[in-house]
Amino acid sequence: MTYSSIVISSGHAKHVKGAVGIIDEVTEARKVVNQLAEELRLRGVTVKVFNDDTSTSQSQNLSTIVSAHNKEKRQLDVSVHFNAYQKTSKPMGTEVLYVTQADLAKKVSAAIASVGFINRGPKKRTDLAFLNGTEEPAILLEICFVDSEADVALYRSKFQQICWSIADVLGGNANGMPRPEPPTEETEPPPSSAALFEATGKVSHFGGPDDKGVSASEGLAFIFDVDDAPQLFLPHQPEGTTGLARRLNPYIHYVACRWDYAVTPKTAMLEDVALVRATKTGISMKAFPADWGPHQDTGRVADISPGLMDDLGIDTDDEVTVTFPYRED
Repeated sequence: MTYSSIVISSGHAKHVKGAVGIIDEVTEARKVVNQLAEELRLRGVTVKVFNDDTSTSQSQNLSTIVSAHNKEKRQLDVSVHFNAYQKTSKPMGTEVLYVTQADLAKKVSAAIASVGFINRGPKKRTDLAFLNGTEEPAILLEICFVDSEADVALYRSKFQQICWSIADVLGGNANGMPRPEPPTEETEPPPSSAALFEATGKVSHFGGPDDKGVSASEGLAFIFDVDDAPQLFLPHQPEGTTGLARRLNPYIHYVACRWDYAVTPKTAMLEDVALVRATKTGISMKAFPADWGPHQDTGRVADISPGLMDDLGIDTDDEVTVTFPYRED
């Protein structure tokens, strides 16, 4: 479904700051809102834009934004935000929050991630004033993490592509318009000269609440606590489980291989990312090492997240090549 009328607002306000890191959430959210509105108008969508310049408190800000949306006639409400956790050089990724719009949130998250972000996927949130207060279908975009060096670098280099990709989902493809240069992350990035581990062979998927192939209490080989790698996990432990394997966020890109700890120690697994390349599609994507496996008896060399398998466009027992660590020279 595409939309003919949309209201888009930036998160927080001029006097009510949001996340501040390498970049500033309020400033960047306004840039995305304005560019996204322009892209949507080129697709024939009626767009209203709102940025809050008057509020001086969080409660006033939330009320002002919701009111601005509800006074307009539209089919969809969109709020643009940026995420934050802690300063890191690692990629952290993008996600889209929703209450009722799960399918749309999934599509938009994938669209943003198409430039090379880790896809943290759609997340249902029933505690947010914007999603609860707007009277039309609504989604809240978390474009990337303001305190991740990798995310910010990718955001800056792919800004136009990000806005274009979101607009394609919401307003339809812009036929006849020159598209931004396609992302290099999903073609074939150059090999890393720092690679210590490489394996090629069949692949399967693992992890997440729906993986009944692991026990409810099963842990991971070198991650012992959510805080060791918070970007990999769901915000809450799935009901009826206690282990980290079932708490993995299936939309995050992660990978398990039979790592040689003598060459790549367990501690190193948390310091770098791997590159997973699908032979069938030629798509390459970065992924966090998350576990050791699969067992040699399976005949496979890697297990990856369900989300990564979908984004690579492959199925169980297709061939991949996993390289670790992957560092863009």
